[in-house]
Amino acid sequence: MALNTRLAGILDWLREGYPAGVPPKDYIPLLALLRRRLTEEEVREVAHEIATTEDGDAAEIGVQITKLTDALPDPEDITRVEQRLVSHHGWPLDD
Repeated sequence: MALNTRLAGILDWLREGYPAGVPPKDYIPLLALLRRRLTEEEVREVAHEIATTEDGDAAEIGVQITKLTDALPDPEDITRVEQRLVSHHGWPLDD
């Protein structure tokens, strides 16, 4: 599956920001921030791309995304992840 330029850029940005992988405590706030920017289909495409280029499978990643996106992040977690993304990568968080 080929990602469009926008999704490929987001995936590259995630890999740069989290070269050792996303720490478990950042999954929920990170996905909450991405859901502001991505459609459901785009989230699935990113999950598929991660599964095909790293360890894991698309179905398992999809299940985890569903579980995580149904959970509400703590405001402190959102702030921590926003600060990391802005300070390290200039991610535009203005809505």
